[in-house]
Amino acid sequence: MKVLVTGATGYIGKRLIPLLINDGHVVVCPVRDVKRAESYFREEQNIILIEADFLQAGSLNDIPKDIEVAYYLIHSMSNSAKEFHILEEKCAFNFKRFAEKTELKQVIYLSGITNDTKLSKHLLSRKNVEKTLSSSKYALTTFKAGIIVGSGSSSFEIIRDIVEKLPVMIAPKWLNTKTQPLGIRDVLTFLHKALSNEQLYNTSYDVFGPEIMTYKEMLLEFAEFRKLKRTIRIVPVMTPKLSSYWLYFVTSTSYKLAATLVNSMGVEVIGNKSNINKILDITPMSYKKALELAFKKIEQNSIISSWKDSYISSGKLHGFVDQFINVPEYGCFRDFKQRKVKNREIVLDKVWAIGGETGWYYGTFLWKIRGFLDQFYGGAGLRRGRRHPTELNVGDALDFWRVIFADKEKGRLLLYAEMIMPGEAWLEFKVKDGVLYQTATFRPRGLAGRLYWYAVMPFHWFVFNGMINNVNKLS
Repeated sequence: MKVLVTGATGYIGKRLIPLLINDGHVVVCPVRDVKRAESYFREEQNIILIEADFLQAGSLNDIPKDIEVAYYLIHSMSNSAKEFHILEEKCAFNFKRFAEKTELKQVIYLSGITNDTKLSKHLLSRKNVEKTLSSSKYALTTFKAGIIVGSGSSSFEIIRDIVEKLPVMIAPKWLNTKTQPLGIRDVLTFLHKALSNEQLYNTSYDVFGPEIMTYKEMLLEFAEFRKLKRTIRIVPVMTPKLSSYWLYFVTSTSYKLAATLVNSMGVEVIGNKSNINKILDITPMSYKKALELAFKKIEQNSIISSWKDSYISSGKLHGFVDQFINVPEYGCFRDFKQRKVKNREIVLDKVWAIGGETGWYYGTFLWKIRGFLDQFYGGAGLRRGRRHPTELNVGDALDFWRVIFADKEKGRLLLYAEMIMPGEAWLEFKVKDGVLYQTATFRPRGLAGRLYWYAVMPFHWFVFNGMINNVNKLS
């Protein structure tokens, strides 16, 4: 069967596709950036990548029409706290208009639980997308999930940040909001088992875990699981804006995403009971079991996908890395260094492990200060870390950088800066003909950009010299 998966490079899509391929299906993935997707799915067979953007209806013409089932996993909530709902509905409308001209029999849509009488913009948008996707030309199956718990999920990582960083928490009142967390493995099972299941045609189900918990209870159970003693005090007068800043500074989320999440976290996410678990023979796991499985993945360094690798985790890139792969030359400042390579394999292993827990090989204190300043002004800072300690794919987040090009065989790694600065910056490592080349390029924006470069240039001399020297060491 030929199956279409939208949102293929997203948190859910990257985990669902291998399940479909293992079943022998041909998976068609319309993506905005084919090169990025190729780096994710290079090991997979029976996958067709098509460059398309559902915000641009004309770009959908190359998608095959002989698809039988489609998964709709497109979400735009973090692009802008003000306009994401407009983007989501536009994507849904363009998808529907395209889908009605194909051989589609079923569309499976992952939404959010929307039973509260007063919904946030985020949840109301999900509800409106479901209405938009409904069609007489194909059957729509909708699963509405609450908080998804799994390695790399935004909910899991935010809870992890809060619990592991703060022994005592002065927290906003939305921590008393009730929800029903659902493990990522169960989410994937619902989506997987719904494929071509005619009993689920034109139906909508809430899917949720077995426990009703407040966010406070989730934090405390997480702390207990990690054997951490934590105290939480609720402050009822904390405004949504202050709550957003609290979430932004404590966790690795962007401020825009924090603001959107805060608006949603005041809404109870309690599902309506149904017979869906019986129909699909699924027994959702407990919150504790979901945590256990998440940490197993973390310990094994086998996190398949992370919300931090989404372009919207910084807000600086919007779907294409191609436009940054050619480092500009005109009107740029450069810090260029080279060293004769002592051992190519060791050097490339070090380059591929840079950032995250490894650090930047020299001037760690200065990197942390730069990260703090970036976070203070609304940037990503160093909080995102990296998905895997030694693997890098195009599009991965790497502290306050984004991976633009990564080819170990060719010996080249190119990073694009997502930090707040008056200009654009690239950092490139290249090993060629026995020489390691390290180049930092900065394209200033106006006078402020030039002043910024000259202000940090003394630090660059120490940091970049130390970095290339340590990368080139044999130990």
